[in-house]
Amino acid sequence: MGLQEITFGGIYLSPLLIYALIGFIATLVTRSLLHWIVGQTALWYEAWFDISLFIIFTASTTFIFTILLESP
Repeated sequence: MGLQEITFGGIYLSPLLIYALIGFIATLVTRSLLHWIVGQTALWYEAWFDISLFIIFTASTTFIFTILLESP
């Protein structure tokens, strides 16, 4: 699969949509665990932290799936 389009019912979907969904779920899990362990007062800029986590998880998911699925 890698970064090639996925056909779903005759419609081409970008795999980045799936990677972004995985990144979003990982962000929600990580954020809830951090709030449970550390508390809500430790994060100063929560919006920037959430966006940063989402970008990091989405980029790492894309990198991992691209490397794993396109290697011979």
